[in-house]
Amino acid sequence: MKPNESGYEEVNGIELYYEVYGSGEPLTLIHGGGSSIRLDFSEIVERLSNEYKLIGIDLQNHGKSQHRQVPETFEQDAKDVVGLLDAISVERSSFLGFSNGASTVLQIAHLFPEKVEKVIAASGVVKRSGMIDGFFEGMNHITIDHMPAYLKENFLQLNPDEGDKKLQNMFEKDSQRMIHFEDWNEEVLKSIKAPVFLISGDQDVVKAMHLAEMNKLIHNSRLMILPAGHGSFMMADENRVVDKQLIDFTAAQIRNFLKK
Repeated sequence: MKPNESGYEEVNGIELYYEVYGSGEPLTLIHGGGSSIRLDFSEIVERLSNEYKLIGIDLQNHGKSQHRQVPETFEQDAKDVVGLLDAISVERSSFLGFSNGASTVLQIAHLFPEKVEKVIAASGVVKRSGMIDGFFEGMNHITIDHMPAYLKENFLQLNPDEGDKKLQNMFEKDSQRMIHFEDWNEEVLKSIKAPVFLISGDQDVVKAMHLAEMNKLIHNSRLMILPAGHGSFMMADENRVVDKQLIDFTAAQIRNFLKK
């Protein structure tokens, strides 16, 4: 599916790439670590673009956006997203974020409440204990060779110029963010006033119990745990298999949440 609009905006010192699909109330899409707009959201765009103005943003060091040499933070990503929305004259939006993108949209709701209608946070984490056992220990030994091939291929296709160098930078920035991940203060979630829909899989890298704890801390929050792995309830799984029936269900629940 081709976007209605695409391009770059200079935001906080770098060029960020974005795509717009459909029309209606805005829903901003924030991808996960190592990924990009279309890789994470092609299935969602297919299902929701006839009802919403979907705004996909490639975050710093990802997709077609420019790179920084400083460490990545969720707070910086939140500022970049809001800055890009300001640049394209979107005053308020709902947000759908996956994985690291889910953590980013929760930061947007905390830091920029005036910009937020509703938030869907899929497979996000705010505490180290929220990840499956052994995740952070494994991160200490990870190399770019451990990066899934489909993520590498997607990045290199989007970056034919100096792709390997940029890929290394993206890998280093993403992995260091997780290696040095620190628990969020509970006041971040308690401060969120917008309605929040938390989604995860029962075989996700994020523990279902962690989502339940987050659900208790957020004042106006709903929680859905699906029979799925990390993200396969809304996109192709790690083997690039698409469970269309499950994704149809997820999209329907997102649609219901946004319309209430």
